[in-house]
Amino acid sequence: IHRQRAIQADVCGTETIPHLPLPPCRPEARVWTVMLLLGTCLLYCTRVTVPICAVALSTYFDWDKKQSGIVLSSFFWGYCLTQIIGGHISDQIGGEKVLLLSASAWGFLTVLTPLLTRITSAHLAFMASSRFLMGLLQGVYFPSLASLLSQKVRESERAFTYSTVGTGSQFGTLVIGGAGSLLLDWYGWESVFYFSGLLTLLWVYCTCKYLLSEKELIIPIDCLMRGLSISKQTKVPWKQLFRKAPIWAVIIAQLSTASTFFTLLSWLPTFFKETFPESKDWVFNVVPWLVAIPTSLFSGFLSDHLISQGYKTITIRKFMQVIGSGVSSIFALCLGQTSSFCKAIVFASASVGLQTFNHSGISVNVQDLAPSCAGLLFGKDSCGKGVICVYLAGYLIETTGSWISVFNLVAAVNSIGLCAFLLFGEAQRVDTDSAYMDL
Repeated sequence: IHRQRAIQADVCGTETIPHLPLPPCRPEARVWTVMLLLGTCLLYCTRVTVPICAVALSTYFDWDKKQSGIVLSSFFWGYCLTQIIGGHISDQIGGEKVLLLSASAWGFLTVLTPLLTRITSAHLAFMASSRFLMGLLQGVYFPSLASLLSQKVRESERAFTYSTVGTGSQFGTLVIGGAGSLLLDWYGWESVFYFSGLLTLLWVYCTCKYLLSEKELIIPIDCLMRGLSISKQTKVPWKQLFRKAPIWAVIIAQLSTASTFFTLLSWLPTFFKETFPESKDWVFNVVPWLVAIPTSLFSGFLSDHLISQGYKTITIRKFMQVIGSGVSSIFALCLGQTSSFCKAIVFASASVGLQTFNHSGISVNVQDLAPSCAGLLFGKDSCGKGVICVYLAGYLIETTGSWISVFNLVAAVNSIGLCAFLLFGEAQRVDTDSAYMDL
């Protein structure tokens, strides 16, 4: 991670060093990478609280699968609404400011959720609204991260850096899967919310205190208002940009892979709990995500290594996507057919683990295509992901009584995105903003 060579004008018209405070020296850059990884970890710790507690919540509030599906999918209705604006603001005022503001808000919301359930009798409406608001707050995270990395990371290092930070999603699911399962058994579902919410607030405090100066934490109101408006005079030629097939290829692929990932993330705990009721929660909530951490790191290392050896960038991106979407879907289909707990753990671990190859495929392809507006473009890519598939999975389970239909859905949606990317995907830059030329 490094600073750009040229000094550029910021959104308020003053000449400053680029707004991102990532330092040029390698030790501090490593610290920032670790902190971003921890931020992603805590993002998923709070996000996965409801899937981990889904069975307990269903019993406590007397919900059926359709009602559970409403609560689980409500997160994504909010999540898709702030993707675009989150990416745009991050491109303008700095991704680290957006990350910390949103993390503070979702940390407080997670802590308050169990407390607020005691003052209302409309539990379904409240939990759905709470998850919707959580989605709004967390929707800005990955567009902000994409904006941050696209401006501060060389192309040859993007896959490994993104994969490293991206492992926070698996690590967070692993932490909440292990600690959350124990807390759930010992102290009830409320303790899982307190645990993840308080850790998030601690991360925000440490990041603000030790990595950012007071000046860097201040966001001038006029800068924020300009960031909130997407000017018609923007340098990015959106009409021409969205006429290009590679842009639509990465959008379709991103929607497909994100939808299937969140479907598995939301429903796997319930699948194992109902299909293998005698199994230990911490096993199926931990093992798949434990496998996903090294596979994510390996995919990033392999991608950057192959590109450095002279292979075409788009060839490597597509190769990674074949593994992330295609091979992982095969194991998802196998998961629906097995009646053995051990085999189910193996298939789930393989499917979840191989999906991390997407980090080195379409996730960094956004930065290949348009680094000058990667945050905003990532937001457009991510709109609507998970909303339909997560709810549809609950509907299919309730109406058919079979989990096979869910895993068939995962494979079908993955296939659509993979085909689009293989046919039309490219890695050559298509934006025209010279302010963010690669160094």
